[in-house]
Amino acid sequence: MSSIIQEAIRADSPPGRAVLHLMPFVLVIFLGYAAIGLPLAALPIYVHQHLGYGTVVVGLVVALQSVATLLTRAFAGHLCDSRGGRTPVLLGALCCAASGLLYLGGFWIGSSAGSLALVVVGRLLAGLGESLVITGILAWSIARVGASNTGKAMVWTGIGMYGAIAAGGAAGLVLYNAGGLVAVSLAVIAAPLVAILVTVALPTARGIVGVRLPFHRVVGLIWRQGVGLALASIGFGAISAFIALDFQAQGWDGAGLGLAAFGIGYIVTRLFCGHFPDKFGSANVVVWSLLMELVGLAALWLAPGPAVAQVGAFLTGAGYSLVFPSFGIEAVKRVPAANRGAALGAYVMFFDIGLATAGPVTGSIAGSFGYPAAFGAGAISVALALVTRLAGRGRRA
Repeated sequence: MSSIIQEAIRADSPPGRAVLHLMPFVLVIFLGYAAIGLPLAALPIYVHQHLGYGTVVVGLVVALQSVATLLTRAFAGHLCDSRGGRTPVLLGALCCAASGLLYLGGFWIGSSAGSLALVVVGRLLAGLGESLVITGILAWSIARVGASNTGKAMVWTGIGMYGAIAAGGAAGLVLYNAGGLVAVSLAVIAAPLVAILVTVALPTARGIVGVRLPFHRVVGLIWRQGVGLALASIGFGAISAFIALDFQAQGWDGAGLGLAAFGIGYIVTRLFCGHFPDKFGSANVVVWSLLMELVGLAALWLAPGPAVAQVGAFLTGAGYSLVFPSFGIEAVKRVPAANRGAALGAYVMFFDIGLATAGPVTGSIAGSFGYPAAFGAGAISVALALVTRLAGRGRRA
């Protein structure tokens, strides 16, 4: 790579140009995360209705991906710090495509147990792919636009990520209704392969020279921000696992629109309010965001009809939207630049903890008290995050 390109990567991009520099990374994360979003609503229906397993198994299948992601965050962060962002993104996209192959294989196996086993392995492989792609893109995009634009990098990465989840969830249900798990699996294979083509055309960024802290020390520096993110993420986990099943159980139309409403709320807030953490302070933005997420989950919990449920999903996405960058900016500031990848891996690890907890816990609650109760559990977790945040307002974010 020429010295001119390397200097462009190391220098902070002017604020007006930073967004333009981030667009290719948004495309890559959108395509990579499409492999996560496409089966998000379809797989719970497949496992529950086609294979005949209960809500606890559905919750575990959804959560397993996050468990795999959680266990590989340290590896992904180390790879980013030592090799730059391109290598983990390429490896992660290949893992995501391979997960689609396993879903496809699961469809053709005659036994329910065999099909479930391949779906489980596919979820684990998708979890590894997610870990590598998101950590790689975060570290790579921050390196591209500079540390002063960390907030913009995190905001736009999230737009690509949740845009893929929103579009993928709705598109996955359409594909599932039209062609079953085969159609969904083929789309899961294709999207990350296109992401690879985009990735190889982007300028690379080398790892930053400096002392590497042990991963447990990095976690110790950012754990407060991580716990807040984990608690706020449980509501999203409940929505991703059970909103489609809740709509079906209630006899409501528009199951795919429920998950899409979350993503739309998330994206609209980031587009128009993404500068709020810098303008008003991350501590203030986190409190108001958690309050909005709490209202949205309560609306989902108590919704008398699909319109209220969709509004609740929208408010949940809008509230959750700025939680990630507000906590994340502070987490990155707490570590030396040479450990940025590890810090991002550790921070997003808490997102995995939230989702891994959400699956079995909300699954058990939904099995005992009905699907709406899962959203109530998410509301309680957000309330805990809010109380914890208010209690710690005297400390640094």
